[in-house]
Amino acid sequence: MHLRVIPCVQQYQLTRTKMEIFNLIFILLCSVFVFAHGFSRNLPILSFDEGYSHLFGDNNLIVLKDGKSVHLSLDERTGSGFESQDLYLHGFFSASIKLPADYTAGVVVAFYMSNGDTYNKTHDEIDFEFLGNIRGKEWRIQTNIYGNGSTNIGREERYGLWFDPCEDFHQYSILWTSTSIIFYVDDVAIREIRRTESMGGDFPSKPMTLYATIWDASEWATNGGKYKVNYKYAPYVAEFSDFVLHGCTVDPTELSSINCEARKSSDSIPIGINASQRVKMENFRKKYLQYSYCYDNGRYKKLPSECVFNAKEAERLKRFDPVTFGGGRSHHHRRHGNGNGKGKRHVAI
Repeated sequence: MHLRVIPCVQQYQLTRTKMEIFNLIFILLCSVFVFAHGFSRNLPILSFDEGYSHLFGDNNLIVLKDGKSVHLSLDERTGSGFESQDLYLHGFFSASIKLPADYTAGVVVAFYMSNGDTYNKTHDEIDFEFLGNIRGKEWRIQTNIYGNGSTNIGREERYGLWFDPCEDFHQYSILWTSTSIIFYVDDVAIREIRRTESMGGDFPSKPMTLYATIWDASEWATNGGKYKVNYKYAPYVAEFSDFVLHGCTVDPTELSSINCEARKSSDSIPIGINASQRVKMENFRKKYLQYSYCYDNGRYKKLPSECVFNAKEAERLKRFDPVTFGGGRSHHHRRHGNGNGKGKRHVAI
């Protein structure tokens, strides 16, 4: 995990009363939204300079002339990354991404939210991770969350895709509210995490920054580290555009800085999944879900309490990977970075 050095600001905690008031405001704000296909297209698109700042990577981060597209590259010297200028407490966050082609084993592109720079031991995180592969094999997408520093419990899911993410841009989005987290690919919900009482502080609940990075994760990213980054194919370039940062900004220096003023209804965001979206999500998971921690009995003797057993989903995963989901192999938790403090922490599978 990268560590961003910020000025000495007071560590703060939102009081329970302030949180309750905020949640009420946020729900009222979101309730005016009318569900429709392509809801994200109604939200404002930002230029890079309007919403983001350079994080690391020197000249490996290039903002194109239009100011609305960015190239992040990985070479022998370094990876690269950028971060949002503001902290957010809930909202809708999105970017269109085109991944590098050809041999990409060991390469990880990440689009995620975290507050690890502010809460080192109790950080929250919401992750999209794109895991590279050898030539002829597809990229894999992984989603994960942490809350209150609960990195000992990995909540990963992995998926294939119905398209080649190297051929064109596709939209990847995170919807984060006080009651749920939903991951989207091209406006198709692929995963919903509902906040349950049993999760306690494991549900992300503190303000976070949005990040995008590309880095060398040779130790774990492809077949448990069997295949490494091969720099003869460098630079590896991930392209980003169509930036959406639509949420409630929080000033880390002030307790009373929750900024969630009323917005026009056309700019509002959803608070859940309607019936037709849920059907699309279930269809996606039937075809493309490749791993879920909720069915990995070899990894967890007692599954996390928020897991809801779905017999059909369990059977499909067992057919896809009988070793993992048939109970024949256990997994070992490991945390990885890229060695220079700029990578992502990860629980490898």
